[in-house]
Amino acid sequence: MSESNGEAVAAAVASATEAAGEVAAGGWRRATGIAGVAIGVVAAGAAAGVAIERLTVGRGMRQKARLALDSAGPYGGLRGTPGTAYAEDGTELYYEVDDLDPEADAEVYRAPRRRRLFGRRAPAPVTVVFSHGYCLNQDSWHFQRAALRGVVRTVHWDQRSHGRSGRGVAQTRDGRPVSIEELGRDLKAVIDAAAPEGPIVLVGHSMGGMTVMALADAFPDLIDERVVGVALVGTSSGRLGEVNFGLPVAGVNAVRRVLPGVLKALGQRAELVEKGRRATADLFAGIIKRYSFASRDVDPAVARFAERMIESTPIDVVAEYYPAFNDHDKTEALARFTDLPVLVLAGVRDLVTPSEHSEAIAGLLPDAELVLVPDAGHLVMLEHPELVTDRLADLLARAGAVPAAATVDGYGSTSSSAGPG
Repeated sequence: MSESNGEAVAAAVASATEAAGEVAAGGWRRATGIAGVAIGVVAAGAAAGVAIERLTVGRGMRQKARLALDSAGPYGGLRGTPGTAYAEDGTELYYEVDDLDPEADAEVYRAPRRRRLFGRRAPAPVTVVFSHGYCLNQDSWHFQRAALRGVVRTVHWDQRSHGRSGRGVAQTRDGRPVSIEELGRDLKAVIDAAAPEGPIVLVGHSMGGMTVMALADAFPDLIDERVVGVALVGTSSGRLGEVNFGLPVAGVNAVRRVLPGVLKALGQRAELVEKGRRATADLFAGIIKRYSFASRDVDPAVARFAERMIESTPIDVVAEYYPAFNDHDKTEALARFTDLPVLVLAGVRDLVTPSEHSEAIAGLLPDAELVLVPDAGHLVMLEHPELVTDRLADLLARAGAVPAAATVDGYGSTSSSAGPG
């Protein structure tokens, strides 16, 4: 890390500590100004570059650029047939289904039968269920969704308190913390509602991959009887408390010490904090870019798309989820995938769930395909969409979800189908 970045780290750590003190003292207005540096995963490392940009580009120009990118980028505009599943605690979980192209030869896309089925001509088609990551929503799979439309049946859902799903009832009513185990049960509810029969391929990014592992841990029979393939993208089976987020040892230890308390306190004053968050939007955008992408030539519209998704996650939801990651350990659940086609994919320069965690997963699944993308960060499916789509298409062919000769377009149509806007 360069000297300037080291200074940025020190400044960010000091800011986080100061924010905690301000919150404890009740100085909310002052704390919310500092909160732009403390919220999210880690604020350090981006501050220096953003400060330079603020000096050289006027605020009005930056606002105009954001508006232009929002209007030009079609990302996140794909919609499918909407549905609602209900979690154990009553939380409404929003999902959308993209069905097979009715004009296509449906028999081509049928999976091999796993047992003889009496009373029906063919088994149900394979359904690919996509689970998104922390502070994202189902639209994070935009490019893969576009490419697979009409080729295979897909389900995209929003995790509790994210996207169009309802706020977690257990969290808002009972004050119960979110757990990865709870997310696994949520995924089961979505599968029961959107894909009650037929083979399934599970695809998860980051927290979504952890959700898939929690599903396997809680419902092993479902994995044995219905799952025909698994993709784990930029995720981890545990030991997330050891991740340094690209910071020096002293910096990461300080951030770990103060960040949980800061997030919890800020989450209790969400409305006021959101105002401070908007006021520090430029710094927040720089932090998102640093921890989402590694390429220098990322499409600005894609970077803005990621920013919109992340900034739409309320600060109290950020706070609710954060402690769950330190508790996450689903290493033993990986054994459920031993006999399945598995894709493990990660960006080599991922600072949030480092690629070493994907290598550890693949080490426990020796038959899995391990793909490490050199110039990629945490949001690898947005940064290198064609590569991710290509490997996912290969997994689907190995799982029998699509024929080996099927053509999967790199981007697909961005036109909208029935469903809410």
